[in-house]
Amino acid sequence: MKFAIALYSAAHAPSSRRALLFAQAVLAGGHDIVRLFFYQDGVYSASNNIVAPQDEQDIARQWREFVSQHQLDGVVCIAAALRRGVLDREEATRYQRSAVNLDAPWALSGLGQLHDAIQDADRLICFGGP
Repeated sequence: MKFAIALYSAAHAPSSRRALLFAQAVLAGGHDIVRLFFYQDGVYSASNNIVAPQDEQDIARQWREFVSQHQLDGVVCIAAALRRGVLDREEATRYQRSAVNLDAPWALSGLGQLHDAIQDADRLICFGGP
């Protein structure tokens, strides 16, 4: 089975951890992840500037490692990211900002990527939510 997974909540939210555990279980079960789409506050999970307290799990780092290790398509909604100050080098340059806090394995793109993933997947699973 092919899954598209959308995450709407920040890395420190319980739903982000549940989404990560679900994604790990999908792959462990022999299924595929078409795309991980980080939207709304979910874009914070892709920021390099998230620092977890020492007594908490670093879910943002775990997401980054998971996406890299499995060479998954980790897409961060560009509109949500810009609104929240999550910028890759190209967008930081475009908007004349000095901070770059988004890099590989993440890619900035639009909602069309979520739509395409939904078309390619058998199931869309959303965590967090509006």
